[in-house]
Amino acid sequence: MFGYVTPLKEELKVHQLNAFKSYYCGLCHHIKGNFGQLPRMVLNYDLVAMGMLLDGLSPDKAYIQKRSCLVHPGTKKPLIVRNEALDYTASMNVALVYYKLLDDMQDDRSLKSESLAKLLAPYKAKFKPEVRKINHMIEIHLKQLYQLEQTGDFESIDEICHPFSLIVGNILKEYPYILENDSPKLREKLFDFGYALGKWIYMLDALDDLEKDMAKNKFNPICQLYNTEHLTYETLIKKVKDPISFTILNCGYNCRTLLNELPLKRHKAILQNIINLGMMDRYNKVISPCKHCKGGK
Repeated sequence: MFGYVTPLKEELKVHQLNAFKSYYCGLCHHIKGNFGQLPRMVLNYDLVAMGMLLDGLSPDKAYIQKRSCLVHPGTKKPLIVRNEALDYTASMNVALVYYKLLDDMQDDRSLKSESLAKLLAPYKAKFKPEVRKINHMIEIHLKQLYQLEQTGDFESIDEICHPFSLIVGNILKEYPYILENDSPKLREKLFDFGYALGKWIYMLDALDDLEKDMAKNKFNPICQLYNTEHLTYETLIKKVKDPISFTILNCGYNCRTLLNELPLKRHKAILQNIINLGMMDRYNKVISPCKHCKGGK
C-alpha cells in the first residue's frame, strides 16, 4: 500500500531532482537518528513527498549537509538535516509500515511480515510525545480497515477507502509543528489533500494487486465489490476499468487542485511534478498491463 507517490524524474530539472534526492536521503538520515539503522530499510517515497509538502509550508529554512552512508560509504551526498518535517515523517514512516506488517501478518499468516513486525516493535517506544497521538490514530484506523477487509461488510469503494484516507488526511492535518500563516483553514486544506491522496493510494494499490490477489484467492476490494459473478481477471478488468479509473483520476485531480491552493514557500514545482506527472505515470503503468481492456495497450 506504499511507494506509489513518486516524481517523474526525467521531467525534473537537475536542481529539482537533486533537491528531491536530498529529502529522500534526509528522511533516511532522520529515521536512523530517531530509530536506528534497522528501520531505514522501510523508507518509502510516499513519506518523502509528504515531508517535502510539510517542509514547503514551514517557516524555517532547510539545512543541507554532505554525509556518507552505508549504501554509499565512499561518497558524501547532500541531505536535509535537523528538519522538523522529516523528523515527523520519519516517525510516520515507521508507524505506517509497522501496522501494515501487523495487518499482513494477520491477513496472510506471513512469517516474513511477522519477523519484520517483531523487529520494528521495540521502536514504538521511541516515538516522541508529540507524535504519539497521531500514531494511536493510525493504529485505530488501520484496525477499522482490517475489520472491513476481513468481514467484507462494505457497500462502496468510498467506504473501504475511508479509513486509509483518514490516516493520510490526519497525518498532514495534525502535523505537530507550526506552519507559515498557520490556521484552521490551512489545516483543513491539508486534511482534504491528504484524504484525496490516501484514497488514490489505496485504490491504485488495489488495482495493482487485483490479478495477483485473484490468483491467490486473497481479499481485494475491487474483486469484493464487482466480482459477484466470479468472473476471470480478464473479464473483470474490462468491467471495472472505467469506473475504477474514473475514481482514481478524480482523486488525482482533487490532489492537483488542493495542492495549488496551499501557500507553499518552496518545492511547488517538484510537488506539482509528483502530483501531475508522477502519479499519472504510476497509474498508467498499473493500468497498461490490462491487455484485454478496451483501449488497453
